[in-house]
Amino acid sequence: QVQLVESGGGLVQAGGSLRLSCATSGRTFSNYDMGWYRQAPGKERDFVAAISWNGGMTYYANSVKGRFTISRDNAKNTMYLQMNSLKPEDTAIYSCNAVRGGITTMQPLFTSWGQGTQVTVSS
Repeated sequence: QVQLVESGGGLVQAGGSLRLSCATSGRTFSNYDMGWYRQAPGKERDFVAAISWNGGMTYYANSVKGRFTISRDNAKNTMYLQMNSLKPEDTAIYSCNAVRGGITTMQPLFTSWGQGTQVTVSS
C-alpha cells in the first residue's frame, strides 16, 4: 500500500506563492506518473497537474497553466507543486496521487488518498 503525505499549504494573499510537497512511501515512487488534484468546498475533486515517472513530461489544467510548476525528485520519493500568482479561486485542499494510464488522462490511480494540504488565498 502506498502512503501519500502532502504538506506546504497555508494562507497567502492573492498574487503570492506557495510550494507544496508530496512525500510517498510503500511503493517504488519512480515507477509512477504522479499528479496533483484539488477540491474546493462543495465541489468535486479536480485535476491540477501531472508529471511523468522520470520528470520528462508535464501536463497542466488550463486554469493553472503558466502559474504552477510540477516537479519531482525520485531520489527523495517526493513530488512538488510550485504555485505562483495565486488567485482566490485556487483555494482548495490539494492532494497527490499516482496517475493512471498516462499523464494526460488526469485519472488518479490509487483509491486511497492522503489527508491533503489546505491552500487558502485571500483577496
